[in-house]
Amino acid sequence: MKLKKQVTVCGAAIFCVAVFSLYLMLDRVQHDPTRHQSGGNFPRDCQFALGGKGQSPDLQMLAVYSLLPFDNQDGGVWKQGFDITYEPNEWDAEPLQVFVVPHSHNDPGWIKTFDKYYYDQTQHILNSMVLKMQEDPRRRFIWSEISFFSKWWDNISAQKRAAVRRLVGNGQLEMVTGGWVMPDEANSHYFAMIDQLIEGHQWLEKNIGVTPRSGWAVDPFGHSSTMPYLLKRSNLTGMLIQRVHYAIKKHFAATQNLEFMWRQTWDPDASTDIFCHMMPFYSYDVPHTCGPDPKICCQFDFKRLPGGRINCPWKVPPRAITDANVAERAQLLLDQYRKKSKLYRSKVLLVPLGDDFRYDKPQEWDAQFLNYQRIFDFLNSRPNLHVQAQFGTLSDYFDALYKKMGIVPGMKPPGFPVLSGDFFSYADREDHYWTGYYTSRPFYKSLDRVLEAHLRGAEILYSLALAHARRAGADGRYPLSDYSLLSNARHNLGLFQHHDAITGTAKEAVAVDYGVRLLHSLTNLKRVIINAAHYLVLGDKDAYRHDPAAPFLSTDDTRPSQDSLPERTVVKLDTLPRFLVVFNPLEQERLSIVPVLVDSPHVRVLSEEGQPLPSQLSAHWGSATDVVPDVYQVSVLARLPALGLRVLQLHKSFNGHATLKSSVRLYLHGRDLPVRKQEAVPVHVFPATADDFCLENQHLQACFSGHSGLLQSIRRAGEEREQRVSSEFLVYGTRTSKDKSGAYLFLPDGEAKPYAPKDPPVVRVTEGPLFSEVTSYYQHVQTMVRLYNVPGVEGLSLDVSCLVDIRDHINKELALRFSTDIESDDAFFTDLNGFQIQPRRYQRKLPLQANFYPMPAMAYIQDMQSRLTLHTAQALGVSSLGSGQLEVILDRRLMQDDNRGLGQGLKDNKRTCNRFRLLLERRATANKVQDGRPISFPSLLSHITSMHLNAEALVMAVAQEKMAPPALRSFMPLSTTLPCDFHILNLRMLQAEQDDSLPSAEAALILHRKGFDCSLEAKNLGFNCTTSQGKLALGSLFQGLELGSLQPTSLTLMYPLGTASNSTNIRLDPMEIATFRIRLG
Repeated sequence: MKLKKQVTVCGAAIFCVAVFSLYLMLDRVQHDPTRHQSGGNFPRDCQFALGGKGQSPDLQMLAVYSLLPFDNQDGGVWKQGFDITYEPNEWDAEPLQVFVVPHSHNDPGWIKTFDKYYYDQTQHILNSMVLKMQEDPRRRFIWSEISFFSKWWDNISAQKRAAVRRLVGNGQLEMVTGGWVMPDEANSHYFAMIDQLIEGHQWLEKNIGVTPRSGWAVDPFGHSSTMPYLLKRSNLTGMLIQRVHYAIKKHFAATQNLEFMWRQTWDPDASTDIFCHMMPFYSYDVPHTCGPDPKICCQFDFKRLPGGRINCPWKVPPRAITDANVAERAQLLLDQYRKKSKLYRSKVLLVPLGDDFRYDKPQEWDAQFLNYQRIFDFLNSRPNLHVQAQFGTLSDYFDALYKKMGIVPGMKPPGFPVLSGDFFSYADREDHYWTGYYTSRPFYKSLDRVLEAHLRGAEILYSLALAHARRAGADGRYPLSDYSLLSNARHNLGLFQHHDAITGTAKEAVAVDYGVRLLHSLTNLKRVIINAAHYLVLGDKDAYRHDPAAPFLSTDDTRPSQDSLPERTVVKLDTLPRFLVVFNPLEQERLSIVPVLVDSPHVRVLSEEGQPLPSQLSAHWGSATDVVPDVYQVSVLARLPALGLRVLQLHKSFNGHATLKSSVRLYLHGRDLPVRKQEAVPVHVFPATADDFCLENQHLQACFSGHSGLLQSIRRAGEEREQRVSSEFLVYGTRTSKDKSGAYLFLPDGEAKPYAPKDPPVVRVTEGPLFSEVTSYYQHVQTMVRLYNVPGVEGLSLDVSCLVDIRDHINKELALRFSTDIESDDAFFTDLNGFQIQPRRYQRKLPLQANFYPMPAMAYIQDMQSRLTLHTAQALGVSSLGSGQLEVILDRRLMQDDNRGLGQGLKDNKRTCNRFRLLLERRATANKVQDGRPISFPSLLSHITSMHLNAEALVMAVAQEKMAPPALRSFMPLSTTLPCDFHILNLRMLQAEQDDSLPSAEAALILHRKGFDCSLEAKNLGFNCTTSQGKLALGSLFQGLELGSLQPTSLTLMYPLGTASNSTNIRLDPMEIATFRIRLG
């Protein structure tokens, strides 16, 4: 091993300490690193992660995976199952009760855009529904996507609306799940999942006066255990899922475990249990829902009658039901019903009847409903058949089942199993694992999270500004109409959670349509944030005037088009000081480096009181070797109040000592490249390769390869041993056979090969007192690792980003792998929806692609000594293919369709920035018993690191340059520090009764208490918070505002929980999410 050149970040450590001491005194914050440390001080809050109170479930998915052979044997007519037999007299004592549930699966964008689908198909489906359901009261229909339903509602007459309310009221039409969309469950983040559920539920309550009772998810590509939790907390009592690995379906069918109580892994008292029905066969279409034999079931899809546009691929067409053939036809269908029923524990049977965009013509309604009714009439008139068949809704089925079992909805039926875990990853046949879509179109997966962070920030700031304005009687001058911008952004973010949107599995033109919507809302939310910030920082609120044509603040960045990366705003400095307003969307105060681009190297940064703040000047690079002329980055160390706005001043200053400069070393590795520099920031060019080198701050030391510029090891302060953490880029190809990777599937041609660019990288090392970084420029990826020299959270992890551009690749996927000497064996951990952690195991018996899982927020590996967590700011696919490894797929470019209906490859790659944090923690009290349990939690530090990555501070400059602005004051909304484990998921105004473009007096406050693991050592975290056994005094939380009322409600505000009491003290159990209807003013 080459000797490493030690490079300390500051010329002298003494100098650093002096700067910080000075700074911390100036900032008037007594920062005492000994107080409020997690670890030993939280004993009562540490019991939760140890778990062990609740009884263990009958079915634990991690164990089921270990048990199954995954041998894919041919099962006969039910190819992926087995032959089902029954005795004809089995139903003599208790007849079979069959519910046929007509449905139409409407994708809010896939092959066509949302609007095109609506105009071509969805509006006709809903129009015929109103007409055809009224023809016979025995008819039933279910609908799930409120995004489509609300658009249709806006376009229909009052008469038609009344008819719809009647159909819902008499139980003919059921709204199932009731979300804005049927969301993807792999890449979606829990904020957005809840938000789209609230949007749908609020819409239903307001317009139809109905609350959904049952969940319906037939198309998401694998299922997350976060969904049953959210549905249960929204007061739903049953749910249905469909896309589960065929081997698991077969196993559950063989053991009659297709219906179960789904329980959270961390639930100590069964309070999260919800009844779940898993469909047994390949698909939700008619051939795969009446029973095990698709050749027979297809004959009972009466849209496929001869002469139509679609037929049965099994070559036997349906026949219209007549008096002459009804006996034979009914008998054939009943045989399928009976066989399917043998897979379940009860004598009640669910038979869905529908497919994508079905029932769009009156003729189809007639064909299905009239022919089925003839079959039902025949079956029901023959007592010797012991069957009762009818149309039903999903809840009709669940209600009949509960009634048979003698229980009320929501209770556990006797003898049914309890299951915990999730249903990733999904394969529908052979080794076709749907693990590619965890990364497909990462540009939009990233934009999704940027919009989400802005929506949360805008909701909270708007709610606070409005409450303060109302309290001051100034709401007449406040732009209340910003509420419709918030509403529109909720809808666009909600739409993008759809299982063909965030997944990256829609046509190119549809992806553009989603992108345009996301960008439109992002731009609007920046306006909402600026308007709220303007009001809140004004010293004299009476001076507030909203001028839409001239916003008071300018945005932090702009995006020229939906597929471009953001371009940061440059602040122009002149003789007058420029003022900045920095918004911290976190509910905890943070000590952060705030980066600002300016047009002069002569800059001083002061607090609002005029005290100098530590800042570092660096160049702004346009490429590996070119500095952007006349643009400089000044990075300021600032303490930002929780959910607050901090005012800073920028002065043009020719006093050389004001700002600490970075120094840059540029290694060209023998490449003959011209370098463009600026004299203000020294750049030293080295034509040859560097030795290995290290950067360090007070918490850790990171060492890099001189040749590649990539990370090699991390050593934590006070520890002798370095931890090997080496990073490398890899490339996966795809198969040469007929089945190749596409938007959905990952079908690699074997293990990844090292990424081999044609030129060695240009490596740039920047060092300075506040941060240092290493940037390596390769042909298809430029990667940056940054170390902040800041006490507390920001300095405890490495900031890693990858700018990826693989537009010249053909059938390749680019991966980033970290290799360590952590003895993780085959275990690793990934999050589900940013809400909870699911332990995983690398299964050698499964192909490589089966071992990839979604990573919306984080993944980690650990042994008895250490845990290494990769935090991410966008959802990507992740795996650990060997002990001590963690790898993530950054982007994929695939030239062909993978035969799942899309009809396109993935060729519209963009330049994409993937952002990460790498956190190495010491495990203090690990034990084998605990590690063997199927439950794990991040540490508090890990949670807060994730929040820092996902909720960046927004820097907005006061727009007017030529005159001094009015007096501005920092805004600190919270009067006390929130407990460390509490997260304000959202604070959103509810809409007014009469006018849905305006806010009412009430808001929804959604809190999440995070579960955390105390066994990770936590020294010098610099937290100012403690934990409080889940107790929180809400009444005194918001400074200068009174809590007028506080009503605990179900998650989506549909049901009050308990009575509204005068007490504003609340208590939450770990992991719980709770919603409160509040009045602030």
